[in-house]
Amino acid sequence: MSDQDKIALAQSDSAVLRRIADALERLAPPASARADLAGTDAFIWHPGRGLVAVPRVNRVHMALLKGIDRMRDILVENTERFARGLPANNALLWGARGMGKSSLVKAAHAGVNAALGPTAGLLKLVEIHREDIESLPNLMTVLRPQPYRFIEFCDDLSFDADDTSYKSLKAVLEGGIEGRPENVILYATSNRRHLMSRDMMENERSTAINPGETVEEKVSLSDRFGLWLGFHRCSQDEFLAMVEGYVAHFHVPVDANTLRREALEWATTRGARSGRVAWQFVQDLAGRLGVMLREDA
Repeated sequence: MSDQDKIALAQSDSAVLRRIADALERLAPPASARADLAGTDAFIWHPGRGLVAVPRVNRVHMALLKGIDRMRDILVENTERFARGLPANNALLWGARGMGKSSLVKAAHAGVNAALGPTAGLLKLVEIHREDIESLPNLMTVLRPQPYRFIEFCDDLSFDADDTSYKSLKAVLEGGIEGRPENVILYATSNRRHLMSRDMMENERSTAINPGETVEEKVSLSDRFGLWLGFHRCSQDEFLAMVEGYVAHFHVPVDANTLRREALEWATTRGARSGRVAWQFVQDLAGRLGVMLREDA
């Protein structure tokens, strides 16, 4: 091979390597940016990007959450103690769909932060998605040295038969040698009290050598939450109170009889009564009446 051929081959190889490097650069996740924790009070955790600030949280005002007074009072009191540096428990909010579990977590964070006065802004809300739960230890490492207090929030937390990530969650909550950082608390919502499906637990009983021990291992996950707050389906009166609360808050012009009749008809066609169904009805009603659903100035 002549010197000219060798030079041409080297140039060709170099071009190929550059294309490979460029392709790998495009595939690589973006570098984690250091979040400005002082600039906002809510974040979403992305394992490849770190904490991403949420400028405006999608939340409902505490006064609009009807029919959950007892759960509201318990969670707010627990959150206040945590915000003031006092002992507080991890909380599992479980039960019926659409009854305000995740809305209560976000409202409690906002309400307690507003009541902190000069120390407002010290309590941060960090949402971690269910599919990222295995990265929870990494998130704990990021939050541990910070001068703020953090509510780690996981919405719709549950585990399927082949999912073993619940074991790492158990260790992070109470079982690891480091333990949960003093400035971190975990609030999770789920439709399941024990975070496992009934079919999954029954299958474990039928196939395990020692079914009692196997089921106990899975049930013990929910035991890591010191607070169990149950949310149950609302009554007709509670459903109507939810609708009336939204209508009054957003100044929707409708007479009481029409509102009651249409709200009950809406719930009947949906086959359910809940806070979510009440909000969906109010959105439909406001749309038909040409009313914008905006917060009061």
